[in-house]
Amino acid sequence: MMTLDPKIPPGPLETKWEQRRFSEKLVSPNNKRKVTIIVVGTGLAGASAASTLGQLGYQVECFCFQDSPRRAHSIAAQGGINAAKNYQDDGDSVARLFYDTIKGGDFRSREANVYRLAQVSAQIIDQCVALGVPFAREYGGQLANRSFGGVQVSRTFYCRGQTGQQLLLGAYSALCWQVERGQVTMHPRTEMLDLVMVDGQARGIVVRDLVTGRVSIHTAHAVVLATGGYSNVYYLSTNASGSNVTATYRAWKQGAAFANPCFTQIHPTAIPPGDAHQAKLTLMSESLRNDGRLWVPNMLADHRCPGDIPTAERDYFLERRYPRFGNLAPRDIASRAVKAVCDEGRGVGPGGHGVYLDFADVIDQQGLDVVRERYGNLFDMYQRITGEDAYHAPMRIYPAPHYTMGGLWVDYNLMSTIPGLFVIGEANFADHGANRLGASSLMQGLADGYFILPYTIGHYLATAKLTPVSEDHQESRAALQRVTDKLGRLLNVKGRRTAASFHREVGRLLWNHCGMSRNEAGLKSALTSIPALREEYWRDVMVPGSGEVFNQELEYAGRVADYLEFAELLCHDALHREESCGAHFREEYQTDDGEPRRDDSRFAHVAAWEYREGALPVLNKEPLVFEFVPPTTRSYQ
Repeated sequence: MMTLDPKIPPGPLETKWEQRRFSEKLVSPNNKRKVTIIVVGTGLAGASAASTLGQLGYQVECFCFQDSPRRAHSIAAQGGINAAKNYQDDGDSVARLFYDTIKGGDFRSREANVYRLAQVSAQIIDQCVALGVPFAREYGGQLANRSFGGVQVSRTFYCRGQTGQQLLLGAYSALCWQVERGQVTMHPRTEMLDLVMVDGQARGIVVRDLVTGRVSIHTAHAVVLATGGYSNVYYLSTNASGSNVTATYRAWKQGAAFANPCFTQIHPTAIPPGDAHQAKLTLMSESLRNDGRLWVPNMLADHRCPGDIPTAERDYFLERRYPRFGNLAPRDIASRAVKAVCDEGRGVGPGGHGVYLDFADVIDQQGLDVVRERYGNLFDMYQRITGEDAYHAPMRIYPAPHYTMGGLWVDYNLMSTIPGLFVIGEANFADHGANRLGASSLMQGLADGYFILPYTIGHYLATAKLTPVSEDHQESRAALQRVTDKLGRLLNVKGRRTAASFHREVGRLLWNHCGMSRNEAGLKSALTSIPALREEYWRDVMVPGSGEVFNQELEYAGRVADYLEFAELLCHDALHREESCGAHFREEYQTDDGEPRRDDSRFAHVAAWEYREGALPVLNKEPLVFEFVPPTTRSYQ
């Protein structure tokens, strides 16, 4: 069994991070020039980490599979970024942000990590303003705020519906400066396919150039993974089509524990799928729930136009079920409520897979111009996709796979169970527990990259014994051989089915049996079907072309092969967790009124899974201790 030492500093919660920073060993400026760090991924976490590490004087090798760091999936985030600045003087504080995050995650995250996140949140806003991020402002010039789901204060900073884009451009400008200074070397259109392990430490990666097909080795003193989440395992999700699990999954196969993979968030406000051939879904920002009201007709199969249904014949179901939070109930709760009314036969649109998100009341009260100023670009996007004008008719929305709280296990220093392998942003499991509150993903990514990793990685570099490692090292060659063998195996199957058809099938299996709700019978059925589908994949997948060329079918086939293995791990984790908490809703464990029933006596732990070749994964547990926020029933009523 592996040892899971979270390395949480002793002492009061408020001083843990300060104490850790003071007690960490440092790398002198002269020695930093001799250290190379690999950063994989250039979203908010990766770009902020690479730029900050370069600024500190390290030599950074930065990799992304897009043609530019600006095309990382972080650019798609719309609604905002949380910070405990209390500009609205509405009772917000570091302690309240900490409490809301612990409660929102249904008491399945580490207190120390979450408190540190709340502490550094205010610094993130100052950093981004200094980088020129154009946050929305009040008339007097002060930064504006709005509310997001699961809270009763306004702490979300935003750039209309383009917050992720603007934050990424800020981080990208900092990254470009370090590239110009020669501190960061960029490797675009390059995908990590394996981890190089030497003496039990992460010392490099194997990558494939997606343009030429060349496979190569890059070595360093430490490796940082900032490769995002894995919700594309469901095939249809709000993630960019290229987002995948490959980097973290292959690190898992080299010894990094994978924590809580079943904690997958289904976002309540996505545009419903149009047809069976659709490849991804489009998110509509949670910020819309500040002013939009969710409703369905009271009657079953009511096909009248929404404007013809009087208010008395509408069910504003979130406001009815959760009167204190109303339409700003947390995402997991809102998604299940949407699914419930649709399952009753009261859904709207094609197939009954949708509910109305209606802005008529706020337009009547505050005017069209106010709504256009707040959400205009989101309304424009909705119209371009659906052909419908949401200013005059309600939007139709339905839940979709979105964010993954699970990821590689990391300690307080953001290091995985592999020494020298650090994991930041959505790729790790650390801060959100069983459910992420809206506007907290951008906060965590930038906190990890700008303010946490640059301190903690220095301690590792100053204390670890790191002998030189070259591309010719036997472990480097072994990793290279693993990659070339797998690529060759994919090319040699020469079957009849596309990788996309297998991806669609495993995604449907997961959505049906391990999606918004799960049960024992469904999970066991999936655990029977997935291995059979995987065997068929390796008999019948069709990958045209060759490896030493530009071949998008080959790169995609490798990702689908990983999904077909990872899906099984996801279901094992969901089957193990015999409780309902946050986004993990086991139908056997619910209250009489359909709310989740948590089991703190048995499952107040992080489930960290260990890879075993040719055998079932091994479960390791990190107990979660709550000293400052005792677990209570998570109620938003």
